[in-house]
Amino acid sequence: MRRMTAMIAGLVLLGGCGPSAPAPEPVRKEIRVRGEAQNQLAAASEMDRSIGLKRAIYDTGSVCKRLIGSKFVTEYKNLSMWQARCDDGKEWAIFVAPEGSTQVRPCADLKELKLPECGLIENSAPDKKTAGTKPAA
Repeated sequence: MRRMTAMIAGLVLLGGCGPSAPAPEPVRKEIRVRGEAQNQLAAASEMDRSIGLKRAIYDTGSVCKRLIGSKFVTEYKNLSMWQARCDDGKEWAIFVAPEGSTQVRPCADLKELKLPECGLIENSAPDKKTAGTKPAA
């Protein structure tokens, strides 16, 4: 009997507390995965980066005889997005995954695919006289 009375008293006390505040939404942190391939491309000299981006374009079966400019655009999901301009006027978006695989798309197709768009890029091909040399500090 005492147990029953104690249990009823406990329920009455709990019922008198009123509605509790809703639990706050958990904070979701976006996890970024970066791989050595992405880090190497970001740290590469302009000439080495041009070689790597040009190779990615050729691997798709496309042609880029001479890369005249390239730049980092943004991080998209876990992919590093780079832009490259070839001497034939074509502009390419190169998405580099953490393990080094690439996806190459013409910049003209990105809006339709709902991907980040390419921006303006300056002609920044290495000068043949200074290619491979480090700039003076």
